[in-house]
Amino acid sequence: MAIIDLVKKQAPITGEQIAEYLGISRPTIRSDLSVLVMLGYIDAKPKVGYFLGKTMTTEGRHSEKVLNLKVKDVMNRPVVIVETATVNDAVIALFVENTGFLTVTDENGVLTGMVSLKDLLKVTLGNPNAAAIPISMVMTRVTRLIYATPEDSLLEAARKMLDHQVGGLPVVNDGGDRSRLDVVGRITKTNMTQALVDLTSGFIVE
Repeated sequence: MAIIDLVKKQAPITGEQIAEYLGISRPTIRSDLSVLVMLGYIDAKPKVGYFLGKTMTTEGRHSEKVLNLKVKDVMNRPVVIVETATVNDAVIALFVENTGFLTVTDENGVLTGMVSLKDLLKVTLGNPNAAAIPISMVMTRVTRLIYATPEDSLLEAARKMLDHQVGGLPVVNDGGDRSRLDVVGRITKTNMTQALVDLTSGFIVE
């Protein structure tokens, strides 16, 4: 990636200088810089700038492998609930599966929405009748969802999470048709962290 190459050659280098070298605005690369810091490729010191991170300096042989990792290489099975289920069903599923969000589908497994612990807390606090509310009334609908596909790079998925401030994404096969998104998995920040640990420990082999 051009940013890593610049940091390697020019470190320490500020975000403004990186943007100037690349001929783009600083806000354009803000999420890219955040992802690269999160993944350990670069690091930053206030009033100093960016420099190579641990992944590049001590585990440089793994850097290309990490950049080539795709969502399908690290995703988990989806935790799915059908849209006809109730809030009570969703609460039970969240705790049984120990997850932060549930993917909501129709009876054919097509993505219709997503519901998080935060969504459920909003509707249940102070509402004694919340348990019977259909999950379709609480979920974030598919038209407002951010998702990943199996062929997305890990870097792309991380960028989406940071840009939209979410802890995970449903993984879907869209076949070029956003009106039919077949759910095939999920990816979270925990998946990404585990992938980095496994890779640097030699557990992921090309």
